[in-house]
Amino acid sequence: MASTLIDLTHPVTTGMPVYPGDPEVVLRPALTSVTAGVNVLGLHLGSQSGTHVDAPYHVDVTWPTLDGLPLELFTGPAVVADLRGLAPRAAVTAERLAPALAAAVPGSVLLLATGWPRHWGTDLYLAHPYLSAGAAEAIVAAGIRTVGVDALSVDPTPDPGPADPEVAALLAQLTDEHDPAPDEPTLAAHRILLGPDGGAVIAENLTDLTPLLIAQSAGRPVEVSLFPLRLVAADGAPVRAVARLGPAPLDP
Repeated sequence: MASTLIDLTHPVTTGMPVYPGDPEVVLRPALTSVTAGVNVLGLHLGSQSGTHVDAPYHVDVTWPTLDGLPLELFTGPAVVADLRGLAPRAAVTAERLAPALAAAVPGSVLLLATGWPRHWGTDLYLAHPYLSAGAAEAIVAAGIRTVGVDALSVDPTPDPGPADPEVAALLAQLTDEHDPAPDEPTLAAHRILLGPDGGAVIAENLTDLTPLLIAQSAGRPVEVSLFPLRLVAADGAPVRAVARLGPAPLDP
């Protein structure tokens, strides 16, 4: 059996889902062959749009930017953790990751398969499972320096609340009157993985990882590439994420 390439990248389209508060994605013609002799597409998007990687600088201005990271962090043999079946906003524990971490070798890419791409483009996509602090610490302790997830973030994504401004204002007023101010997102998993002790990169918004789980179960080697755009002094960048599934081992 020959090797197989699997695209793990969401198409970049106008109006695609983004993390709450991030720039909206807009694609429109800047030049056309009819008027200018060539077609050129104008792009408006954030560094965290679509399938992307996070550099340490994403959460701390004193940590390395994207262009200061070695290319080796963006490719390698992959181990896929099967996390499907978790409830919305469930925390992934270190115990749940233990089998995948035991199978990892130095230089491995850990891929977290939550099954959440099935909710892409819906409100439920924001209610994805996330890494507990203990799970992130276990990843670092295992020597993993590249982590990818098929969800919006490795940390919980805040609920943006109702789209209706009047309803949102009423809820905010009730919260101010009766409840303490909500805590700001801590991004605990980001800080553990990307911090000085972790030194990792994170890929988010990968597409369905089920084909990789099937290949892994069949004994086929899985490799992944997550090379970002070469943006200077950036916190992250979109990637074309691609997995290569090697041939299955020959039967004895």
